Amino acid sequence: MEIRRLELFYLRMKLRDEFRTSFGSVQERPVVLVRVEEKGGEEGWGELVADAGPWYSYETYDTSSTIIRNFIAPIVLQREIQDVYEFHAAVSRIRGYPMAKTAVEEALLDLYGRLEGKSIADIVGGVRKEIVSGVSIGIKRSIDQLVSEVETRLEEGYRRIKIKIEPGHDVEPVKAIRDRFGDIPLQVDANGAYTLRDMQVLRKLDNYGLLMIEQPLAWDDLVEHSILSRKLTTPICLDESIKTLGDLLVAYKLGSCEIVNVKPARVGGILRAKEILETAARLGIGAWIGGMLETGVGRAFLVALASHPAVNYPNDISASDRYWEEDIVEPPWKLTSNGTLEVPRQKGIGVEVRTDLIEKYLVEKWTATK
Repeated sequence: MEIRRLELFYLRMKLRDEFRTSFGSVQERPVVLVRVEEKGGEEGWGELVADAGPWYSYETYDTSSTIIRNFIAPIVLQREIQDVYEFHAAVSRIRGYPMAKTAVEEALLDLYGRLEGKSIADIVGGVRKEIVSGVSIGIKRSIDQLVSEVETRLEEGYRRIKIKIEPGHDVEPVKAIRDRFGDIPLQVDANGAYTLRDMQVLRKLDNYGLLMIEQPLAWDDLVEHSILSRKLTTPICLDESIKTLGDLLVAYKLGSCEIVNVKPARVGGILRAKEILETAARLGIGAWIGGMLETGVGRAFLVALASHPAVNYPNDISASDRYWEEDIVEPPWKLTSNGTLEVPRQKGIGVEVRTDLIEKYLVEKWTATK
């Protein structure tokens, strides 16, 4: 692949509803799309999912954009890339910035798939025709509001409910959901809001038959999670703590988790995520694919990864209308009557980017050419 153009599209899009976690709330989201164009005119699209601030990750869309503009784009434009593994080797001297690398890697993978006539699912070894879709629900202003949204999402067909928790908002909402809906597949996500001093509260959650407790302790911790996992019967799932394959191996050795939430942008790309999935399967660690409020572009890569045979839990990959009034791809992602999303087998990401909507939401555009 000889790339002759790399472009960044900065969009400003509003979520349908406020989404609140233990580290903040978001209503309007910066969206950054990456487009690469090959010398023959074929294109590929990716998405930078870094947030406006360094809350989930140290990366922000500003800092990651700077890395792409000043360092990654010159590398991509100065050489012919045979495959995406070669891209990773070329940018390996750039320390960190997995989200920036993922955004460009996705665009190159989409381009490669279009040139080779392969879907992203084919490239990552996906085997499923459809993937099980769960939904993530943020912290609500009242228990009644939370229960009402859970009811709505179940009626829409989602096969698993995940709720965000934080100190003071944990056991009570879980109890309310169990009392109202019984033994539905349910899990909680703390986004690192607790410490071992909260052991008593976390142990109370053992009484509610949860699928897992996701990232209860600090975002960069592996050691204290290994202590907690021995005190609870509910499986621990790690998200923020697993940034590399090495982190997964250390977590396995320490016994820090039974399950891993794999987010490509957190681990440095689709191919890195594939490696983590396959290693988790060999180690007997459960896995699923998490989301980061992506548009339909980034969601396409998540769906493809979730079709991998190593994924054995419902995913945080919902329909387009869960977050957006109008998505920027055609067709938008829709939930089937079985609570699943269909895995495209067309070449590349399997959906087309709507340039009319990009123009509608566009704030800025940046272009680099060969």
